[in-house]
Amino acid sequence: MTEPRIASDHLPRPFDSEAAARLLERFGERDAAARAFAASAEGAALLGALGGHSSYLADLAVREAPALLRLAERGPDEAFALALDPLGRADPAAAREAVGVLLRQAKRQAALIAAAADIAGLWSLDQVTGALSTVAEQTIDFACNHLLLAAATRGELKISAKSPATGSGLILLGMGKLGGRELNYSSDVDLMVLYDPEAATYHSDRAGAAYVRLARDLVRLLEERTAEGYVFRTDLRLRPDPAATPLAVSVNAAIVYYESMGQNWERAAMIKARPVAGDRALGEHFLREIRPFVWRRHLDFAAVTDIHSIKRQIHAHKGTKGAGATIPTPEALAGHDVKLGRGGIREIEFTAQVLQLIWGGRDPGLRDPTTLGALAALAAAGRIERRAAADLADAYVFLRNLEHRLQMVADRQTHRLPEDATGLARIASFMGFDSFEGFAAAFLGHLERVERHYGNFFETAPSLSLPEAQGNLVFTGVEDDPATLATLKRLGFADPSSVAAMIRSWHHGRPRATRSERARELLTELVPTLLAAFARQPHPDQALARFDGMLSRLQAGVQMLSLFRRNPALLDRVAGILGAAPQLANHLAHNAAALDGLLAGSLSPAAADPAAGLPALVKDARHLEEALEAARRLATERKFEIDAAALEGQLDADTAGELRADLADAAIAALLPRVAADFAERYGRVPGGALAVVAFGKLGGREMLPGSDLDLVLVYDHDPEATESSGGRKALAPSEYFIRLAPQVVGAITAPGAEGRLWEVDMRLRPSGNKGPVAIRLASLEQYHRENAWTWERMALTRARPVAGPPALKRRINEVLRAAILKPGAAEVALADATAMRARMLRELPSEGPWDVKAMPGGLIEVEFIAQALQLAHAPAEPRILATTTRTALARLGQYGMLPREEAAALIAADRLWRTIIGLVRLTIGKSREANLPAPGAAALLRVAAPLLDPAPVDLPALRAQMQDVAGTVRAIFERRVGSLGGTA
Repeated sequence: MTEPRIASDHLPRPFDSEAAARLLERFGERDAAARAFAASAEGAALLGALGGHSSYLADLAVREAPALLRLAERGPDEAFALALDPLGRADPAAAREAVGVLLRQAKRQAALIAAAADIAGLWSLDQVTGALSTVAEQTIDFACNHLLLAAATRGELKISAKSPATGSGLILLGMGKLGGRELNYSSDVDLMVLYDPEAATYHSDRAGAAYVRLARDLVRLLEERTAEGYVFRTDLRLRPDPAATPLAVSVNAAIVYYESMGQNWERAAMIKARPVAGDRALGEHFLREIRPFVWRRHLDFAAVTDIHSIKRQIHAHKGTKGAGATIPTPEALAGHDVKLGRGGIREIEFTAQVLQLIWGGRDPGLRDPTTLGALAALAAAGRIERRAAADLADAYVFLRNLEHRLQMVADRQTHRLPEDATGLARIASFMGFDSFEGFAAAFLGHLERVERHYGNFFETAPSLSLPEAQGNLVFTGVEDDPATLATLKRLGFADPSSVAAMIRSWHHGRPRATRSERARELLTELVPTLLAAFARQPHPDQALARFDGMLSRLQAGVQMLSLFRRNPALLDRVAGILGAAPQLANHLAHNAAALDGLLAGSLSPAAADPAAGLPALVKDARHLEEALEAARRLATERKFEIDAAALEGQLDADTAGELRADLADAAIAALLPRVAADFAERYGRVPGGALAVVAFGKLGGREMLPGSDLDLVLVYDHDPEATESSGGRKALAPSEYFIRLAPQVVGAITAPGAEGRLWEVDMRLRPSGNKGPVAIRLASLEQYHRENAWTWERMALTRARPVAGPPALKRRINEVLRAAILKPGAAEVALADATAMRARMLRELPSEGPWDVKAMPGGLIEVEFIAQALQLAHAPAEPRILATTTRTALARLGQYGMLPREEAAALIAADRLWRTIIGLVRLTIGKSREANLPAPGAAALLRVAAPLLDPAPVDLPALRAQMQDVAGTVRAIFERRVGSLGGTA
């Protein structure tokens, strides 16, 4: 592709025409080629833009004229590469003075090309900042190699002459804009120098001194100003605890620091960290080790206030002119700080970084180190409105371009507009505006939009009003305040004195979670809103007592209270769960991460992918145990989200069942290859071998209920000629290989961890039942179902589907399953066996109370038996009726004439009603033999059942009466289409 050439009409006209003319004259005096370029239209325009705005660029253009001519002749990319080419060919063992000259020359030429390409519009902002970052990285890398060789010459380090950095134990992390490849035109470089004392030193106890000397020499080599200029100003203050640590810090000390004392601002800084020199592999290893510090596994809203406080300090900092609390007027733009001022670059960066810290632990896709990339990822994930992201991105590009022009004038690291009218007019012209007024309007427009979005994100004050009841709320002292007790009574609390005592205990720091000053400050703000939320529950005292239990189990409360302060709707959801669902309340009390799930659910579509981020988290894990922990954590959070949404009526039973199954599918599919790879490290692989997981039951039918087990069968196959595994530390026969691998897969799903288990697994549907090997070979599975399977096992196959494993093996399993279901046989046998089995279940496994709608006559089991038995009976003649989901199978049976359409519709409605009731009963009361339910559970059940019944039930007796009608309909259809149960209750 031909590179774009300089277009004179794109370049800004010279602001200082006399200075532009002087540059043309000086440049033309260099040689004939320079004279010809200065005489050309594009050359005159470019030199005029440089000289007419910047004395620094004018001097640089004359000094490095050949580089500018190469840009005009070959384009910016090739000219830039040629400027850095000497660094790749030079000898890092050269004398220090020669190395210094080489580094400065490369920096000058590259800086000139980047400025010209920027001003001429040949490079976009990310190309400019990327090029400036490349200059820094390559010069730092060359300087480090030189210093490592020098240390080896002094006998301090064991270094390879051919590859000094590899195995050197030295890590140079680029931080800030260098790390994010967003370097300013005249920026310093933020570096962190780390080292491994065991890697390359002769005496580990002397390692610190050697690497500190290297760090000091690096700063001197880069910063020292000579006749050749300087390379980069260097800042090492982003290292751990810079006031108390040397310039170079050992890797272990840094890890210990971040794990124990790391601050939120340091987490934000680490978003952009990347190795830029030294042993890059060791640097990547260090970043992997501190990844849990940077990317918290729980949503971290406590970080918002902490990081925003830094921004407030910047606004209030004494003497920080231009970084005030308000956006200036056009008349007061002089001296405004485009980086630190209101609506400036820092607010855009803070917005992106804080949202990344909040959500990035759950979604690795949000961990983009660049500001523009982060904004795009956040918008794509729905964590920021697309309009807001676009406004911030546009403002970022404008302000960064402005920042570059300010710095190009005199190669000063400034972010402030000039103080005088002439200087302001110069910058407006440099930005391509015909007038200062046009520039000011565009500039202020961007600032206002940034300030508005930033304020919406981080500066909304919480409401302290209590609209439900006017009155005093005083919880200080040791005695009850009569006015407070009256207010609590009006709110609906049955025992105001106990409620007041409970809240006083919070304020006095009796729970560990409220012992910090910040926690109690937040609590003071929250109490009115909190009491109002719990007062809306059917039994507010009981719900608030559960909240007290949750608070008492927390080690620290600032994060949770900050979360509630910024998200009042979340507090309403928590109060509703604590009031209605003891099962979920218990989970909430023991798992603070559940709050993250509730918030995530409130900010994303109800039917969003529940497994989003799970494959990436598992793949990104450093080892199997970390992968298992990540899967358990996310699955626990997402199951809670789905159950909470179902409780609140945001999800119907169909959608909730599908989401639960999708989550289980994704977890199994993500973990299977990790477990298999870990197993292969020990035992190698079997030629042509593979393992697949087949789901049955509620998972197979994508109808999972709260607390559903996973009915699984593990199937394997391999090359018939294979005799043993190879490539591991020990060889195994193929059957033994997979019989050992299968329990590892089941164990990964069922092993308990800090987040609990992923799921319980039931494997009784395999041909050997609870006995025999956990995995079965595909040929054996095929033979069993061809020759020995019982009708109930074939019925179970109607809901079987492979959920993990290689596609080819999954296809072959599907063929075997389909053949087994379609095996020719008497339809009467299938129906008779299903009838006999149902009659036996009614005798031996009767329902456990009025709410056990699964086992009761006419309940969910009978609906499922109808669908399964009729599929076995009719699928050999009409395979299109087959479906793993009960409601889909029923619909197809009606569509193809095996069931009257009205009966199919009645069974589909019953199936949905029964699953809805089972789900709500499990969430609210568990098991109950009582006809009456606690008020919160009853209210929730009536709410979710109302859309499924006509008329909507007004109370539990009405609901039970309608349930009996539905059960009678199901029983009648069963006896007409499957077989008579002989009056079995």
